[in-house]
Amino acid sequence: MKSISRELGSTGLTVTRIGFGLAALGRPSYITLGRDTDLGADRSVAAMERRCHAMLDSAYAAGIRYFDAARSYGSAEAFLASWLHARELPVDAITVGSKWGYTYTGAWLLDAPAHEIKDLSLDALRRQLLESRAVLGDRLRLYQVHSATLESGVLDDRQVLEKLIHLRSQGLVVGLTVSGPRQAETIDRALDVHVDGVNPFQCVQATWNLLEPSAAAALARAHAQGWGVIVKEVLANGRLTDKHVRPRIRPLEDHARSVGASLDAVAFAAALGNRWVDVVLSGAVREEQLLANLRSLSVTMDLNALPVVAEQPEDYWTARSMLRWA
Repeated sequence: MKSISRELGSTGLTVTRIGFGLAALGRPSYITLGRDTDLGADRSVAAMERRCHAMLDSAYAAGIRYFDAARSYGSAEAFLASWLHARELPVDAITVGSKWGYTYTGAWLLDAPAHEIKDLSLDALRRQLLESRAVLGDRLRLYQVHSATLESGVLDDRQVLEKLIHLRSQGLVVGLTVSGPRQAETIDRALDVHVDGVNPFQCVQATWNLLEPSAAAALARAHAQGWGVIVKEVLANGRLTDKHVRPRIRPLEDHARSVGASLDAVAFAAALGNRWVDVVLSGAVREEQLLANLRSLSVTMDLNALPVVAEQPEDYWTARSMLRWA
């Protein structure tokens, strides 16, 4: 089953219904459950680059044409760039998105004291944009504020917003990603941001999954205004997979079995079933995981028939904050 192409909102960018995210492939440690089993002991730079290239090959062969990275994803941008160079793909073969706002500080250690540091200042934007462009060149098409929140103040920083508007005027698509229990409020605030009558944003990337669907209405509003909508963490960092079933989601697993699908395929199909979704990101690190995600494209999903397993947003994000980097 190949992912199907579409436009990302009204941005003019071509994407596919399932995209490929490099959060778990660009650095040795991340918060996805089961990494010891999925990746094994060899997390050297060379080993991770080989794995990343193999997964990029699988994704491209499956028709995936949107690829998502970030400055804080370790060497994700560099791995993507080296793959593109090795495969000699033309500039317009894929759409590349990346993010600024977090700096990777893990020094390639599994147990680093801090794996990333957040800085949404104008200086950070200028520095990281230069870094991203130095690695990705003109392949960088979408650049996003990484984890904008109301508390961060980035949506009220006129200097940052003016810079983003300038980048948009030069043809770079500008977006933001959101996280935390106030995602919906952040999206609505971003929709209302204007500097001299111009809103810099054209796209939003948010967490939506069957455990944490609270941003749905705000994402629908964004899509209605022409924004592209990208969904991340659809498997709740591994919590919505057959390997990590807990009592709360047992009814969902039973439903998946009743329709002849895996739990992760149902989770993906549920996300794809929202009309306001353009792209759902796969964060697979093994080919069989990616192929399982792609099988969701053939699953017919009635969202109203799914067991309700949603948690309170505060509970969900508290649980996520406690996941171990491994």
